[in-house]
Amino acid sequence: MTIEREQRLELHRRVEAFITASATGEVPRETFDALGLAILRHQAAHVPVVRRLLASGRRDVRDASSVRELPAMPTDVFRLARIAAHPLADDVAVFRTSGTTSGARGEHALSTTTTYEKAALASARWALFFDAPASMTAITLTPPRDHGLTDSSLHFMIQLFATELTGAAHFLQHSVDKLVDPRELAETCAAARTAGAPAVVMGASFAFVQVLDALGGERLVLPEGSRILHTGGFKGRSREIAQDELILNMAKTFAIPESAVVGEYGMTELSSQLYEGTLRAACGLPTPSARHGVFVAPPWLRVVAVDPETLEPVSDGEIGILRFEDLANVDSALAVQTADRGRCQGGLVELLGRLPGAPPRGCSLAVEELMGSP
Repeated sequence: MTIEREQRLELHRRVEAFITASATGEVPRETFDALGLAILRHQAAHVPVVRRLLASGRRDVRDASSVRELPAMPTDVFRLARIAAHPLADDVAVFRTSGTTSGARGEHALSTTTTYEKAALASARWALFFDAPASMTAITLTPPRDHGLTDSSLHFMIQLFATELTGAAHFLQHSVDKLVDPRELAETCAAARTAGAPAVVMGASFAFVQVLDALGGERLVLPEGSRILHTGGFKGRSREIAQDELILNMAKTFAIPESAVVGEYGMTELSSQLYEGTLRAACGLPTPSARHGVFVAPPWLRVVAVDPETLEPVSDGEIGILRFEDLANVDSALAVQTADRGRCQGGLVELLGRLPGAPPRGCSLAVEELMGSP
């Protein structure tokens, strides 16, 4: 085993310990910044693009006292260069974005999925499965992992939840290019209703729009205690619909309260996710927010809104573009800069859509420097 691999595996173990402690209400043995800077030192040594990013900002990890002081990797760079602290031969998974108008797809290579899985399961248990009996039925608007889309982090995550957190799983999309059959969905919901245990319906937002359109107002009543997990935008895959209207239609169709419709926010370039706290609040459990559209970051993920020109943090509650600092991103870039508009208040994130037009000036300049453009 190489020294680099030993160091990388040790960092994964430290992050997993941080996640476990945070998820169980304990105080982690390391602070966020101490662990984050250790990861960044490793990435600066083994990821050429991260090294160039730090050099472009004239920053040295050894001089920093917090992760926030160092520049973040623009998401566009994931489309243009390999961002990985390990050799290609050590890839166990490569998640890819859904693409852009130019057809380029961002890639996020992992040398292990264990840290990703631990983070994903901890967040899902907090937001969605905190009261889940072992007999809960999973109904997914996605194919199983062996039917394509193996490079989709969303489908990897949903498969993980279905197999690890529920008693039975039904995958209703049988191939990448085939939509969910509304008759099969109706039959699956009827079977869940007969079984009596709560069900969880999981899928991308665009998949729910397609299903609701196909049902044409038909109701598929689920057992009491059932819930919905929806994630992601529309990305040209279906007609767009206002979020409030989509939540209302999902709740009506499956005969569940609107609070039981839980949104998730994640990105291919990240290893952690954020969730709405609506279901927890409805069940009387503590949560920083009970509002739809406001997402709660887990302790191992920090989010800050920054100015599009300077990439400096804006004041709490002001609108900026979102920067993510994800401890679970051991294998790639710990700090990731997006063009998504949002407002941050403490650990809460309100999403306001993507910044229109050209890439934000700060991100654009960073990409040009990293890729050697004039």
